[in-house]
Amino acid sequence: MPLAFESLSRGTVAFGFFNIDIDLLLLQQYFLFADDFCRHLVRMAEEKGQDPFETTWQVYSIDEPGKIGDLMAAIHAIRYTGFIGEVYKRFPFPKRETEFKQKPEGFQNRTWVISLLERWAVSETVSVTVDWENETVSIGEYLFTKKVFHQLVQYVWVGGYPQWKDGIRPDYVTEMQRSLEKVGGRLMQGLVLR
Repeated sequence: MPLAFESLSRGTVAFGFFNIDIDLLLLQQYFLFADDFCRHLVRMAEEKGQDPFETTWQVYSIDEPGKIGDLMAAIHAIRYTGFIGEVYKRFPFPKRETEFKQKPEGFQNRTWVISLLERWAVSETVSVTVDWENETVSIGEYLFTKKVFHQLVQYVWVGGYPQWKDGIRPDYVTEMQRSLEKVGGRLMQGLVLR
């Protein structure tokens, strides 16, 4: 489940996995695959000299809230609206609470998810800036303190609110952790992945 995180620019925003059968993250209206997020983090950590460090990420964007859909209505099978509704029609919320765990094999549904995104979203390039001096990270219009940005990274590491099924992380998550520990750098100072 996405959780609420505080941004400096837009107040409280939602970030996280929104369905246990796919590996797609949302950041308010932006959608990106978790393995891309992890690779971006490693690249950001490797950049040690440039201040501020600027790059771009390719995301899918759905600007109209109605087109995103109603997550709680989809979870409870009340109604299936928008993009999220389409996801839950295919991958409904589990009937037993014990089955509510983020599946590390969610990447296997990628082809279907991309075809759905292409119907509901637009591909967009967003700017990402790491300001070492002020210890902030911006992703598109969302500006986070380094501490909150670390919370986003930690969220992906643990598999979000339900956590990874059987405690098994996908390879891209464990590779991210190993790479970040090896690279270090200012962005990762204070980040603990446990």
